[in-house]
This record gives sequence, C-alpha cells and structure tokens, in this order.
Amino acid sequence: MKWIVYILECSDNSLYTGITNDLEWRLEEHRMGRGAKYTKHRRPLTMRYSEYQDTKGAALKREAAIKSLKRSKKLALFSNKPDHHST
Repeated sequence: MKWIVYILECSDNSLYTGITNDLEWRLEEHRMGRGAKYTKHRRPLTMRYSEYQDTKGAALKREAAIKSLKRSKKLALFSNKPDHHST
C-alpha cells in the first residue's frame, strides 16, 4: 500500500502537512471539518503538494521532515524552484 504525504494551504495562508493512504477521502474529511483540529476552522483548503512513500513509517518520517522545514523551504516544494526534491 502506498502512503501519501501532503501539504494543504489553509485560508489563513498557514500550511498543514499530513499523511494518508486515501488522499481523496482525507481531503473530503478536511473539507467537511473532520480531517484535523488544525484545519477545522481554517477552511477553505487548497492542496499544494503531495508525494508517495512506500510505507507508513517512511511517510511519517517524511511528514516530520517537512514539518521541521522553514516555510520558505515548504513553499519551494510546490513551486518550480530548482531546490525541489520529491521522493
């Protein structure tokens, strides 16, 4: 089963990073206000980035790595900048 690490941009311009094995379902949960406490009151949400990982453990590690990045580095993930690295 593939796991997906994703970044959402919230209505307040903050970024939310999460993981799932069913992206469409998870996005619908976020949009309905049931996805995460953080995103519940920050709708509408815009999907900005996603990448696949082979295992849940790898996805969790990548999620943690992305969350530790400065905002500028997160933005670089979903822009056309040359320092874009997707695994």
